Amino acid sequence: MKRLAGLFSTLCLAALVGGLVMVWRFEPVPAPPALPSAPPGSGTAPETGTGTGWRWPRLPDFDLPDIRLPEFPQPRPSARPEIPISSPVDRILVEKSARRMTVWQKDGPPRSFRIALGFSPDGDKSREGDGRTPEGIFRIDRLNRQSGYHLSLGIDYPQKRHRDAARRAGHSPGGDIMIHGQPNQIPDGFKVKGDWTAGCIAVTNAEIEEIFAHAAIGTEVEIRP
Repeated sequence: MKRLAGLFSTLCLAALVGGLVMVWRFEPVPAPPALPSAPPGSGTAPETGTGTGWRWPRLPDFDLPDIRLPEFPQPRPSARPEIPISSPVDRILVEKSARRMTVWQKDGPPRSFRIALGFSPDGDKSREGDGRTPEGIFRIDRLNRQSGYHLSLGIDYPQKRHRDAARRAGHSPGGDIMIHGQPNQIPDGFKVKGDWTAGCIAVTNAEIEEIFAHAAIGTEVEIRP
């Protein structure tokens, strides 16, 4: 009898616990509160994510500055290399102030060279040792392969007018004015900087080789200030 009463109590307790579990499992979950809709006349449609009327919050409008990248200048195209001299030299023009010598050839475009002048280049040469490069129209009067510089083209300075002016002034007009390369004492490929000659016109060794190969005695050389 006692055993039957204990079994009945156990069944009653199990039924009570099972009922509580069922009630807890099926209890409805409350829906999130609905956010207020857009005010009338705002023209903004409500943003809905579910059927409950809930929507994502709207982000504020940021007033960002107008940032522009700087404009970089376009690189200039590289200078077109000049065509080497390939025919007899017709005329040579030296412009002292521009430190430029232009060589015209018979069958081809002119060719320009950067030059160095005498160590005191301003003005016309008037006497020996003044360091000036003479001005005027001259002629090539000699080609020297055994020069103290890397090849040289001699010009006919002094002319009669230079000798007469120097005689009246009581001094020597100087001489040995040439178009030449670099001194033989420096390694090939090096170049003396600035105006360094005693009155001559200097270019690189490669350039004097190019000019020397096509120059001839009697070619006109004009030297301008």
